[in-house]
Parts: sequence; structure tokens; C-alpha cells
Amino acid sequence: MDALIASYGDSDSDTESKSPRLSIPLPPPSLSPSPLPPPPISLLTPPNSFFGTLDDLQTVQAPRVRSFPHVDGNYAVHVYIPVFIPQSARKEAAQFLKKVSLNIPGLHVVDADIPLENLLSDDPKLESIALGREFHISLGRTVPIRVHQIDSMVNMLRQKLQIQKRYWIDFNKWEVFVNDDHTRAFLSLEVTTGGLSEITKQIQAVNEAYRLHNLPEFYKDPRPHISLAWALGDSSDLLRRVVEETKKQPDSGGSVQKRVFTVKFTGIECKIGSKTYKLCKLPGE
Repeated sequence: MDALIASYGDSDSDTESKSPRLSIPLPPPSLSPSPLPPPPISLLTPPNSFFGTLDDLQTVQAPRVRSFPHVDGNYAVHVYIPVFIPQSARKEAAQFLKKVSLNIPGLHVVDADIPLENLLSDDPKLESIALGREFHISLGRTVPIRVHQIDSMVNMLRQKLQIQKRYWIDFNKWEVFVNDDHTRAFLSLEVTTGGLSEITKQIQAVNEAYRLHNLPEFYKDPRPHISLAWALGDSSDLLRRVVEETKKQPDSGGSVQKRVFTVKFTGIECKIGSKTYKLCKLPGE
């Protein structure tokens, strides 16, 4: 799940190996109770992949805390726009991740929970594992609903979102967000220009469906984004300083005026439990 903030170069390998380390002390991580196992990562490595398995990447059993307690008969609902980073943009994004990770050794790949520092010596593996998966722009909070609400929720979301036009989404700003309980900080790419107005309208439609089901609405001032990496605890201040310093480096791809990448809007999905529902149709489908 993507989390929101509390307030709401491409260069050769020799150059990257000389990236300056920032003299910023790393605060001790704050552990939290109720550890949960990380999600399965076997799907990140396709059959017969030349990368082999991920066992040698030392995945971590990082403490996880549910944002809501588990109750039998409840299912988590998450409404989002799926996003895949274009192959042509992965090299630049990977180099930015590498520069930040050199100064924040506690960064991990989102969902896979693999330390980024274990991927820094292999650019193709870094691009494939850290950036080659499906990312999500959240359009609503991830909240629990009762089993008898599922059909009503899906039908209402489809009614409000069924007709959508194609548009382009620009990811043009590296930003840092934290989850609501401040147990993790996230390195993310934010949408601040192209696509922002369309996504905002879609969030409003999801809010209406949530409100009619007595569910908490999204953040008052939403900032659409995808999260690429996380650090344990609320290390947002440190991570933000490192990100800002990295943006100033030549060929960092960190300028807010420069798009890191652009993708075409391909639809909206809703995941409830383990089942995924497509909510809208696009012209030509």
C-alpha cells in the first residue's frame, strides 16, 4: 500500500561508484509490535530468468504493523491505478535510487523487502527487481469492509468510475512520505502536473463510494504518487535531506521541472482480499 506524508543521469558505473556520501547521522530505527511476515517475492523472478532466484539477496523479516486489526469476515479494500515504469526510464530512476541508498543504507525495495544495498553492484538486477514490478497510485485508503459489503462496494465504484478517458500521467518529483502511524518512510515519485486533475477527480469519486459505506475518506489534500523504497521508522527528515542533496547532483533526474517518466492511464482496479476487480472501461475497449 502506498502511504502518504503526515502533512502532506544517466551516468556510467565509474561515476556512480564515486557518488559522495553525505555526512548525515542515521537515527536508530524504532521497532513496532505485531511483526508480520513479508509478502511472497517468488513472483518477482520469472521462470528461467537469468537473475536466478532471490534467495541470495537476503530478504529481511522487517516488522510490519497492520493499519487496522484483523477481524474474521473483514477484507481489506484498496482502489488504485496500476503503473508500470517504462523500460526506457528505469536506468535513470535506478541511478537516483543508487545515489540515495549510498547514504541511507536501511532502504529496501517496496513489497519485496530486499535491501537496496544488495542490488547496487548489479544495475540490470536493480532495474528489474526494484523497478520492474507493478506500482500503484492509491485513490482511497486501504480499509476493512465486511463480506456483505463487497458486492455493493464494487458495483458503486464501477458506477462512478465506469467511463474514463485516456490521459497521460507525469511523474516528475522525487518526494518522501510516511505512513499514518509513522512506522515507515517511503521514497516516492509524485504526480504534480500532467494527470493530477484527472486523478483528483477519480479520488473524489472513490470518496463518495467510501462515504456511502461509512468508510474513512482519503486525505483532504491528496498527493498522488508511487512508492519505490522504504526505510524503517519515521526517518523522513533524514531521507528528505538526502533526496534534496541528491537532486542537486549533476544528471540526478531530480529536478521538479523534468519528468522522470510518463505513462498512459490504463484503468482503475480494486483489490478486495485476494481478488482484483477492474472498475472502468476506456475508449476502444
